[in-house]
Amino acid sequence: MFDKLQSIEGRYEKLNELLSDPEIISDNKKLREYSKEQASIEETVQVYREYKEVKEQLDDAKLMLEDKLDADMKEMVKEEISELTEQEEGLSERLKILLIPKDPNDDKNVIMEVRGAAGGDEAALFAGDLYRMYSRYAETQGWKTEVIEASANEIGGYKEIIFMINGNGAFSKLKYENGAHRVQRVPETESGGRIHTSTATVAVLPEAEEVEIDINEKDIRVDTFASSGPGGQSVNTTMSAVRLTHLPTGVVVSCQDEKSQIKNKEKAMKVLRARIYDKLQQEVQAEYDENRKMAVGTGDRSERIRTYNFPQTRVTDHRIGLTLQKLDQILQGRLDEIIDALILEDQSKRMESAE
Repeated sequence: MFDKLQSIEGRYEKLNELLSDPEIISDNKKLREYSKEQASIEETVQVYREYKEVKEQLDDAKLMLEDKLDADMKEMVKEEISELTEQEEGLSERLKILLIPKDPNDDKNVIMEVRGAAGGDEAALFAGDLYRMYSRYAETQGWKTEVIEASANEIGGYKEIIFMINGNGAFSKLKYENGAHRVQRVPETESGGRIHTSTATVAVLPEAEEVEIDINEKDIRVDTFASSGPGGQSVNTTMSAVRLTHLPTGVVVSCQDEKSQIKNKEKAMKVLRARIYDKLQQEVQAEYDENRKMAVGTGDRSERIRTYNFPQTRVTDHRIGLTLQKLDQILQGRLDEIIDALILEDQSKRMESAE
């Protein structure tokens, strides 16, 4: 482990030199590439340096204990050794986690697709609840949310809503939301007070940059049509809505959220690129697929991952057996407790597989 850390520190110092080189500074592509690489290992290097400093202090304290000391001084040195040993162990564990291979998508923005599944109007209302929950969570993280496409129903829910969340590390936290979410509650339209169970599905896709996936314009069929509102009613007589079909993969994306056809096409292209990137990752990279099965919550999107029970005001994440009596807070976007627990479980599993 320490040979690897020494090598990472050496690379970090080399990157510092490169980023001060006028030739690199004038080359935007290399500057961006090296800056990104440096940022990806900076925390590891800082923790490693802190570890080395603590280790040196601990070795010095142990040597001091071998000297002839009076009783009080001996007790002070023993206490210092105890504190430094605890710090050393904590930093060592942290370094093990930092050395776990990172998901290359972790730093990316995300495109989220929330759809009402089983349960009709109640499922659509629940999809709306989930969209608002993620929007509020994004706010707490300092991220920005932008709706790309929404198919609303007449009672305030969404049959489908696609939105982008822009923010550093968005995918690293939101990727665990991938799957089927279940709600148990009494619908407002239910006069008998019976509890209904409905579901909505959430897909979390990392935004794919143009350099990562090259889409030939000739492979895309572009259709334009008039946008429509809830229930199919026409709200725009101009042909501003856009449908893109990627002929080689059959991936189809529609966007009618903007009044401008150009803006709708730009948004649709972002979703198209992300869906194709996700499709290729799942189909081509067998090793990546195996990791998805091993990691927490990044597997089959039909998998039921969480239940929101309104009568008991509880939320249960089935993957890690976590139940919280904080339904209202969670729907207000306070997802940190759940997401932190999922990250910890994921890290533990990855550490086990790396040993």
